[in-house]
Amino acid sequence: MTAGALLAGGIAWLLGRHDVAGACWAAGTALALVPAVAWVVGDLRRGRAGVDVIAVLALAGTLAVGEYLAGALIGLMLATGRALEKAAERRASRDLRSLLEHAPRSAHRRDGGKVRVVPLDVVAPGDVLVVGPGEVVPVDGEITVGPAVLDESVLTGESGEIERGVGETVRSGVVGGGGVFELRAKATAADSTYAEIVRLAQQAAAERAPMVRLAERYAAWFLPLSLGLAAVAWLVSGSVVRAVAVLVVATPCPLLLATPVAIVSGLSQCARRGVVVRDGGALERLGRARTLVIDKTGTLTVGRPRVLEVAGAPGGPAPAEVLRLTASLDQVSAHLLAEAIVHEARARNLPLALPQDVIEEPGRGVTGTVDGVRIGVGRTELSPADLPGWARAVDNRAMLNGAATVWLTVNGMVSGALLLRDPLRPDAPRTIRRLRAAGLDRLLMLTGDRPEPAREVGAVLGLDDVRAGQLPTDKIAAVREESERAVTVMVGDGVNDAPALAAADVGVAMGARGSTSASEAADIVLVTDHVARLADAMEIAARARRIAVQSAAGGMAMSLAAMTAALLGLLPPAPGALLQEAIDVTVILNALRALLPPPGVRPTLEPEAESLIHRFATEHDDLRDALDAIREAAGLLATDHGPRALAAVREIDHLLRNRLLPHEHAEEHELYPALDRRLGPEATDTMSRAHAEIERLAERIATHVRLTDEEGGLRPEQLDDLRASLYGLHTILRLHFAQEEESYFSLAQ
Repeated sequence: MTAGALLAGGIAWLLGRHDVAGACWAAGTALALVPAVAWVVGDLRRGRAGVDVIAVLALAGTLAVGEYLAGALIGLMLATGRALEKAAERRASRDLRSLLEHAPRSAHRRDGGKVRVVPLDVVAPGDVLVVGPGEVVPVDGEITVGPAVLDESVLTGESGEIERGVGETVRSGVVGGGGVFELRAKATAADSTYAEIVRLAQQAAAERAPMVRLAERYAAWFLPLSLGLAAVAWLVSGSVVRAVAVLVVATPCPLLLATPVAIVSGLSQCARRGVVVRDGGALERLGRARTLVIDKTGTLTVGRPRVLEVAGAPGGPAPAEVLRLTASLDQVSAHLLAEAIVHEARARNLPLALPQDVIEEPGRGVTGTVDGVRIGVGRTELSPADLPGWARAVDNRAMLNGAATVWLTVNGMVSGALLLRDPLRPDAPRTIRRLRAAGLDRLLMLTGDRPEPAREVGAVLGLDDVRAGQLPTDKIAAVREESERAVTVMVGDGVNDAPALAAADVGVAMGARGSTSASEAADIVLVTDHVARLADAMEIAARARRIAVQSAAGGMAMSLAAMTAALLGLLPPAPGALLQEAIDVTVILNALRALLPPPGVRPTLEPEAESLIHRFATEHDDLRDALDAIREAAGLLATDHGPRALAAVREIDHLLRNRLLPHEHAEEHELYPALDRRLGPEATDTMSRAHAEIERLAERIATHVRLTDEEGGLRPEQLDDLRASLYGLHTILRLHFAQEEESYFSLAQ
């Protein structure tokens, strides 16, 4: 309406109807004055006196002294600023619907010899409840008939199933993942763990303080200064027109426009990067954040177990055959680890056989026939002391790596093992470095996992603090503690993270595979499954806020200069309004710089480089069996110096010449030049040096093979160097693969 009135007045003026033009502009001024007065009254009722006071006085003054064009221009800028601000600060509800949907409504209670379905609110401590596969445990209790195989990820955030024995405590909200078990209730539903999570999330969302407009902080000194200069102009000159001229150029359009334009531009830039920011206030708070609290599983790690290592018994099946047999049987299992094993075998293009006579025992494993051989996959009945030496070594590595172990038995004999772990995201180290560069001073990881793997992740990423074994109540307490010291960001992906996300100054949810409740409790949602987007959002937010402050401060400085000219009588109201328009345009153009990506945002790759990255990432998966074989051969040399060890070394030499070295050579001459064109040659220099060292060790191993051919076997003086070469090659390859995946492969979409 204000734009229409201004345009109509301009047309009338050009046609020589100055009286009609004045009426149109006066109408536009009056239209803007009515809501402006309402905004000021509303602010005063809430105990705030913002920059809108100046706008109201300027509008009223232009009507009083007949400067209608100036009033219409001010009205248009005021309306535009408000519209932009509303677009920038829409706030979504913190609905926790999925938390409530997950909560059970009834329970299976054992009454004598019968099991009855009863409403959850009638369950009392001491009642015996029956929980079946896939059912949610309704109340906190103690297992009386078990064991119970449980998925506790809804509470701890940790992927994988846990076995609880008779007498152990089970918390409400976890899901039965195996057979039927019974528990004795120790609390009512209202006093159980899951109900407490829901209450915490609702309470945290309600307690979060409202966002204070950036403009209001500057208004604290700009408002009295403007009114003071207008009063001085009136007293010195005795002319109300001069006072109105001061108010016209003091109209806080730079404040009203700079912040919303920069913030809206930042929101747009975030959306292009796959980051949904619920409102401008969240983006502005993110730009001021100094502390990051982050969950581990699904955030810093992939969130799903993956095969870390495959080992075969000496004289038994090779690691690739161990994986093939295990995956063939696990094709028919619904276990989370089985899914990871089958995925790894297919990634390595292993031909899987169809199993027969399959029997699955929850909590123990699967047995069946594959290629005419009876095999078992899962736990072993042997105690650690009864395991053969190679298996005890595998068990020790699993403990050190914080990995789960899946044993393969062939005809009742332990013949192989697979170690599985939830691996670190390839882009996590780069993201942590970028977050620190963007202004974060303290990084804290909270996880429900065990201390050993948690500390390992913290050490690799260089985090400031790591806290393991955290429950939702612990996480929300930690977030509140950190929020008292600095603006705090919480990042999570599970239902158990929802209360902490709602309590943080800025909650960030991994929305691609995270829970709905986490996304709904968060201010920011990462739409894609890339934690690097968090660094993108942080850099964009910091830059948008910096540009908003620059624009507002620069605009106010120019307004102060214009106010001084108006006070001295050098700037009448109408020219002052036009000058104010020029200042506004300058401010808007500067604020629109926030639409440009900040320099630190992840570089985009050429299609050729991206295609090569996908190709070599697939080859990394294919070569994992070669890495396993290298380590196995080195270990075999410690106990066997005969034909079997020599055959293993020959096989490694064959793998190096026919698979590994061609892969490294292709990376050096195809991938690295494509990356150099975008990242610069210094980005691949250290990786090229690693290629040279890999080739040197491969040639050293080949020399040992030639010497054995000449001598007819391994000589004692060869063993130490050969074993060191194999272990060294294995270590360098693992590090090199990890560095490439972190530095280059994580850049691909």
